[in-house]
Amino acid sequence: MYVSVVIPIFNERPNIRPLYLELKNTLSLAHVDCEILFVDDGSTDGTHRELMSLIESDGAVRLISFRRNFGQTAAMQAGIEQANGDVIVTIDGDLQNDPRDIPVMLEKLAEGFDVVHGWRRQRHDAWLTRKLPSRIANWLIRHTTKFPVHDLGCTLKVMRTDIARELNLYGEMHRFIPILAAQRGARCAEVITNHRPRRFGDSKYGLSRTVRVILDLMTVKYLQNYFANPMKLFGVLGLGACAASACSLCATVAMKWFSSVDMTGNPLLLLSAFSVLAGIQLFGLGLLGEVLARIYYDANERRPFAIAYDSATMTVRQPLKQVA
Repeated sequence: MYVSVVIPIFNERPNIRPLYLELKNTLSLAHVDCEILFVDDGSTDGTHRELMSLIESDGAVRLISFRRNFGQTAAMQAGIEQANGDVIVTIDGDLQNDPRDIPVMLEKLAEGFDVVHGWRRQRHDAWLTRKLPSRIANWLIRHTTKFPVHDLGCTLKVMRTDIARELNLYGEMHRFIPILAAQRGARCAEVITNHRPRRFGDSKYGLSRTVRVILDLMTVKYLQNYFANPMKLFGVLGLGACAASACSLCATVAMKWFSSVDMTGNPLLLLSAFSVLAGIQLFGLGLLGEVLARIYYDANERRPFAIAYDSATMTVRQPLKQVA
């Protein structure tokens, strides 16, 4: 089993070498053949020089450097695209994720799972700015998507490369990797991992990310339920708007007939006109979404399904070798 460790890095110069040494020691003791792929997300604190020195001393270390800061999701996507391993491990570069959890997660993956993600049950972060928003966001995500997860914010994940390559990560979708993978039929498992206090540098996240997570959740919910058939969403909303228009119009006529209320000054008449226009627009959005979905699948040669076994080609995913 050849493992690619993908590490998004942004201004983490003091953490790079300790993380590298921990990874090499842990994976060598577990007899795991690996490459370590750092993705420098436009660092400005000397991180690039530190990474270049690692490359010169170890041929198993690779580096991708962005021209500017594009965000953790972009860095993770770039690392996944360039990884050469059968399995991809993603881990934060701030030393808060414990590399000693990786062999345990690899063993869990070898049991037949496709994605194993960490659960930082005992977090060493600020309660108000990190723990509380994370708990609220995870509760909201868990109940909205019906996906059993306790900690989507944990970067430490182990994935089969074929599953990881099927994911299109953009915006800040790296938090939703298990949900996006499960949507493709991947078998996911959650493992309790060790979370350590930050030793060097400052956190790159704050309360502002909560709003972004909620907006991303709306996107994920749409992708999860309606991406392949948008008319299921917009058509139902359009029918609801037309029904509201019909009810308002009937109420307007009834008020005119029984109470002699002036129709032109009745707000229900305006509501009826507004609702029917909204319904027409929603139907139009549904049809436009259906056309765009078909263009997406045809142009990118994608399909709204994933094949695990094909008897014609006799291809089937082989089980991973157990970690020693």
